[in-house]
Amino acid sequence: MTINNKNRSLLFPRIGKFSMVVFALLLIIAGIRAFELFGYIFKENIKSDSVVLIPTGSDFDDVEKILREKDVLHNYKAFSWVSKKKEYRKNIRPGRYEIQKGWNTNQLVNHLRAGNQSPVKVTFNNLRTFNELAGKVSVYFEFDSLALLNELNTIGLPEEYGFSEVTFPVMFLPNTYEFYWTTSPSMFIERMYAEYQAFWNTTRKEKAENIGMTPIEVSTLASIVQEETIKAEEKPTIAGLYINRLKRGMLLQADPTVKYAVGDFTIRRINNKMLETDSPYNTYKNAGLPPGPINFPEVSTIDAVLNAEQHNYLYMCAREDFSGYHNFTTTLRQHNINAAKYRKELNKNKIWK
Repeated sequence: MTINNKNRSLLFPRIGKFSMVVFALLLIIAGIRAFELFGYIFKENIKSDSVVLIPTGSDFDDVEKILREKDVLHNYKAFSWVSKKKEYRKNIRPGRYEIQKGWNTNQLVNHLRAGNQSPVKVTFNNLRTFNELAGKVSVYFEFDSLALLNELNTIGLPEEYGFSEVTFPVMFLPNTYEFYWTTSPSMFIERMYAEYQAFWNTTRKEKAENIGMTPIEVSTLASIVQEETIKAEEKPTIAGLYINRLKRGMLLQADPTVKYAVGDFTIRRINNKMLETDSPYNTYKNAGLPPGPINFPEVSTIDAVLNAEQHNYLYMCAREDFSGYHNFTTTLRQHNINAAKYRKELNKNKIWK
C-alpha cells in the first residue's frame, strides 16, 4: 500500500506540529530546570551570620546535619547539589568557619571546600596550674582539657624545650593569641614556645643579665610579685625589694611561697606553723628563689621585674586599711611596727586564716 501525495501532505504537517509542541515543552522544562539550577548556585542561601564547627573526621552527611541543626540554610537541596558538582563531598575540611548572611550556595561551598577557617582569640591569665590552663584554653579548641594535660605530662617534654618539670610553666605566657579551632595539643605547645622565644628578645635578655638573673629566674620572681599585689604601680617597687634581698643574701620571706607550699592561696593570715612547712618553695626556710614559678607570670609582671625600681627597701607589709597596697620600709624596726598594725586589724576583723 502506498501513500499518495495528498495524504502525505496531510500526515507530515501534523507530525511536525506535534514535534514542535514537544520540543517547545522540553525547552520550557529545560529552561525551568536551568533557572532552578542557576538559583541553586547563585541565589542567596544563608539565613544569618553563623559560626559552624566541623569536627575532624566529618563526612558530608555530618556537615549537612550540622548546618540543619544550626538552621543555617534556606535550601539544603541546593547545598547538596552544588557540593556534588564541586566535589566538596570528597574534600571535607574540619574547622571553625564563619559564614555570612547573604552568601549564595556557591560562595558557601567554595569557602568550606577551601578550608578558609576563621581564627579564634584565645585568652588565658590568672592561672597557677596546668590543670587550670588546660581547662581555660580547651574551650577554644576541638581538643578537650584531658588531651592537653596528657600532652603536657609527656615524660621528657619540658626538657625538649629547655626547661625542667618545675620551670616549664614559665614558657606559657598569659596573653591573647589567635589560633585555629583545629589546633592540636602539640601544636598549641609548640606555638607557646615560639611566643616565649619571641618575648625574650635581645633587649629583655640584656635587662635580665643586668639584674643578675636568667629569664627563668626573672619569671620565677615575677610569679611571686604577681601574688603579692594586684596594684600594677606597686609591682616594680616589690620587684626591687626582692632583688635587694637577693643581693644581700637575705631570705625572701615571701608569704605567697608559703601559701604555695601549703597548697592554699586563699590564706589571708600566715601563722608560725605554716612558716615551718618543709618545702623547697618556702622562702622563709630556704635562701634564694624557689625552684620554679608559683603561677603563670604575666607579661606585665615580668616586665615589672626587668624594670624593677631602684630603692633601699627591704621590708613590706600589707596596709592595715586592706586597700591592697603595702607599706615599704628599709628597717626591721619600722617593719615590725607596720606588721603590728596589720595584725591588729586582722584581729579586729576576726580574720584568723
